[in-house]
Amino acid sequence: MFPTMPKNPLRLWPQFARMTIEAQTVIGLRTAGMMGMMAQAPGEPFRMVAEKQAAATESLFAMAQAAGRGASAERVMSAALRPYGKRIRANSRRLTKPR
Repeated sequence: MFPTMPKNPLRLWPQFARMTIEAQTVIGLRTAGMMGMMAQAPGEPFRMVAEKQAAATESLFAMAQAAGRGASAERVMSAALRPYGKRIRANSRRLTKPR
């Protein structure tokens, strides 16, 4: 059996758009920090890699939970994106906070 496509993919666009804008901000700030253009915490490069592993694990677990409850495809995909969005927002706030 093939997975069904989301009935209303437009429901996910705001979540994707917000994550895209915030992720670009985080990438720019981290790149500037690695180039020495702005102050950066000493463990930031390690943190950048380690948090992706945790987010991927949390995302897979959230997807499995939503699918196990019989959620729609949109809700399963939204559940998968939530852990990434949460970390991106936290990184954006932390990196843009004045020092």
